Amino acid sequence: MSVYLPQELRRQLEEADDHCCAYCQTSQANSGQRMVPDHIIPESKEGQTIFENLCFSCRACNEFKGSRTLGLDPLTGETVLLFNPRKQSWFDHFTWEDSGIRIIGLTAVGRATVVALQMNHEVIVPARRKWVAVGWHPPGQEREL
Repeated sequence: MSVYLPQELRRQLEEADDHCCAYCQTSQANSGQRMVPDHIIPESKEGQTIFENLCFSCRACNEFKGSRTLGLDPLTGETVLLFNPRKQSWFDHFTWEDSGIRIIGLTAVGRATVVALQMNHEVIVPARRKWVAVGWHPPGQEREL
């Protein structure tokens, strides 16, 4: 579903997320696809269209997330809230494996989000491999909250 965002709100999101997916960190420039606004708490669950509840997301993360707010930690079996890019630091919950191709969840939230959003799906991993080979990926620590 396409979300209308006032120009100023879109500018705030672009600045905060640097034209990258707030979940998997894929850059708009690498993917060739516009980032889409994601309601962290979906509208269907009373989530508002305000900065604190929005982030930019790649289409894959947005579609895999859908209206979910919870995920299952594959390590503990615990049900946890998914990663909230407005309230949590990406680097507290995720890291890149040594090759920079796969995302690893460091916490229950991170692990559950990697699984729920399929952040290492079969299409993105080969693309990341190519981006790494030419030095376009992974994003650096400079985007940390």
